[in-house]
Amino acid sequence: MPSDQKIYVLGAGAVGCYFGGMLARAHHDVTFIARPKRAAALNDFGLEMDCKAFHETVRVKASPEISLLRDADLVLLSVKSLDTEKTLSEVKSILPSKAVILSLQNGVANIEIASKILSNPIYAAVVYVAAGMIGQRTMKHHGRGELLVGSIGNTSPNDHENLQEICQLFEGAAVPCSIAPEIKRDMWLKFLVNCSLNAISGIGQISYGEMFKSPEIVKLIEDITKEFLTVATFEGVNISMSEALAANDSIATTMVTQVSSTAQDLARGKKTEIDFLNGYIVELGRRHGIATPYNESVHALVKMMESKIT
Repeated sequence: MPSDQKIYVLGAGAVGCYFGGMLARAHHDVTFIARPKRAAALNDFGLEMDCKAFHETVRVKASPEISLLRDADLVLLSVKSLDTEKTLSEVKSILPSKAVILSLQNGVANIEIASKILSNPIYAAVVYVAAGMIGQRTMKHHGRGELLVGSIGNTSPNDHENLQEICQLFEGAAVPCSIAPEIKRDMWLKFLVNCSLNAISGIGQISYGEMFKSPEIVKLIEDITKEFLTVATFEGVNISMSEALAANDSIATTMVTQVSSTAQDLARGKKTEIDFLNGYIVELGRRHGIATPYNESVHALVKMMESKIT
């Protein structure tokens, strides 16, 4: 990627605005592809970054026009998982072959979906950041903000160089970023946290810190986790129960005031990613003949809440 690379954030939600905002704050050429209202607000007033370490308004470029991607060098893919296939099908004929795609999305299926649509280099990022959008232009940061990046599936000789350049880019913008030698396992560890916590936070509209104050919820988290780990083993990913519980606990202590993206979506009357989280574990469980009643239950409850969205 050239030093003056054109960076596009495809999906200007909280995650896209945090990482894209950090790059824009470091004076990189960043354009947010966003819905018209958000794009207008970002262009007119800038991106307000209410972060743990600073509170600034960063001047950014934004547009609802995907045709701008014609000169992309790097695309930060941060649309919801349920929009991956549709969005990438729309940009397939627009993206130049040189463009590198970095998925900042929840779940573990997006790289496979994207690779079936695009021939570009596509890399996975495991994202640990607690953030939410307030209105159209304010990104509220609740904690953390690091990335692990890596290559899944077919590898090419350029992968390591591309990943090194991505890490240098983010590190230069005060975003901790490193190459993960076992990115699939790291993705599943993050996926575990999403499946263990997101639905419960959404159903109860409560923060991660509040969840862990209830012994009943802690037990439910553990039961969901046990099912998850059984399915993960059949998918070739081995994570110990102690490691899993430590990952869950770390979220409760480092993102105390954060509510899940599922909770944020439900509160705004939007469809969630639940089919790509607990719903995906349920699907994999059926493929492998594994019972997943706890994951099925929280998946069903979130789907019930979604059914009220008009």
